[in-house]
Amino acid sequence: MRNEMNKMEMLKQISATRFMMIDLALFLNTHPLDREAVVEYNNYIMQWRGLKENYEMNYGMLTQLNSLSPYPWQWISEPWPWENEANFMFEKEEV
Repeated sequence: MRNEMNKMEMLKQISATRFMMIDLALFLNTHPLDREAVVEYNNYIMQWRGLKENYEMNYGMLTQLNSLSPYPWQWISEPWPWENEANFMFEKEEV
């Protein structure tokens, strides 16, 4: 049986990395000459690719449109995005 905590932690990392990719892409739209931001963006892209590949090797398809699937089609085997089992909640940090 798969360790669900590891799966959810990996999904959190993928989600946080994807957020940073989008945030940096928006920043770069208005600051295209910021070399440090480009380097950071590229680092997040590489990190996201590694996390996605690792997740898919262990838990199956992450997305329907850009993930490889073994036979038979695996996308329908996991909980749907609106089901609780497919989601996680970020914990609030104590201040």
